[in-house]
Amino acid sequence: MSRAFLTALFDAAVTAADARAALAPNLPERPRGRTVVVGAGKGAAQLAAAFEDLWEGPVEGVVVTRYGYACATQSIRVMEAAHPVPDAAGMAATQALFEAVADLTPDDLVVALVCGGGSALLPCPPDGLTLEDEVALNEALLASGAPIGVMNAIRKHASGIKGGRLAAAAHPARVVSLVVSDVPGDDPAQVASGPTVPDAVSLDDARGMIAARGIDVPERVLARMQDAPAPEDPCFARNEVRVIASARLSLEAAAEAAQARGIVAVILSDAIEGEAQDIGQMHAAIAREVAARGRPFAAPVVILSGGETTVTLRHKDGRGGRNTAFLLAFALAIEGVAGISALAADTDGIDGSEDNAGAFADGDTAAMIRAGGVDPATALARNDAWGAFDAGGALFVPGPTGTNVNDFRAILIGDLP
Repeated sequence: MSRAFLTALFDAAVTAADARAALAPNLPERPRGRTVVVGAGKGAAQLAAAFEDLWEGPVEGVVVTRYGYACATQSIRVMEAAHPVPDAAGMAATQALFEAVADLTPDDLVVALVCGGGSALLPCPPDGLTLEDEVALNEALLASGAPIGVMNAIRKHASGIKGGRLAAAAHPARVVSLVVSDVPGDDPAQVASGPTVPDAVSLDDARGMIAARGIDVPERVLARMQDAPAPEDPCFARNEVRVIASARLSLEAAAEAAQARGIVAVILSDAIEGEAQDIGQMHAAIAREVAARGRPFAAPVVILSGGETTVTLRHKDGRGGRNTAFLLAFALAIEGVAGISALAADTDGIDGSEDNAGAFADGDTAAMIRAGGVDPATALARNDAWGAFDAGGALFVPGPTGTNVNDFRAILIGDLP
């Protein structure tokens, strides 16, 4: 029963980020000239399809999404590319986006539909670098354990499209960016590394981040990093940016769904960052405190949180993602404790390398994993959280959702009414 309840909260969170519902109140005014849609991210195809249904007038353009995430559209072209490691299809999609915004006039409107995942889907190495160089940079960033803001700041200075460069290419047309935020704090310049949103982070700042964290950025890339357009550049003067969906709104929707069921809901934060294992242990400590002593919340209660944790890769053959890593650490920390159950999942429907969004856990999960022939602590150390939850029969596999507002965590302490 607890799994059904936790799944219902996940569904409420995803529904709150539905493309049509998010777009409808945020459509810009129609231009005198052309309307061109560009976009990137795991939910870009669904956003494009919803925009076509809502827009009154002709529309053209192209968006790129992850393989397997496309949907039917009318006049907006949908391309697919690799995520999280860029590929040649992403290079072709990047070129198609630039072609879509070429030769526009001040009377034209560019609508940028931007959501999480766009950083990998839009490879565009600057002069002197290759796709292989961008892949190497991406792999170094993903393995570093750096927070998403740091990774994106570095990506922007080693790209020909990120950091507002696509919007600069669309000038003198007006650009309205409609952003589904998957980043802590909902800074639109960080979503998909901001292809249409400039950022104040300088090249020196980005190099300092690399040095401070010891990120293994290839020397070829370091030598060719460059400043991005400044926010005060006149080419951005007429542009507008709107965050139309976010983790905050989705967590609030999940809280309402819990309360409608008679369960008090508390939201810890929609912007939690840090190593997934550490965040899992922290959440477990709170859950145990509630279960044992009724503080800081009285049971029954559901604790909700979001944001984007990170995983420092120590074994490249591991399977899974940050949500299963979080939950495996959580499961080990609550082992043997009755009355606690949890779901951790990525709202896009895919957590890392496999086909699951995340997994379920309770006080018996670690023992169930061992019964399935896998030691959970060893699996966690080897970055194989997927293998652990697969052995324990606790994977959560809803399939691609068509949106992305990042991590969703729900922890139920106590019995359902």
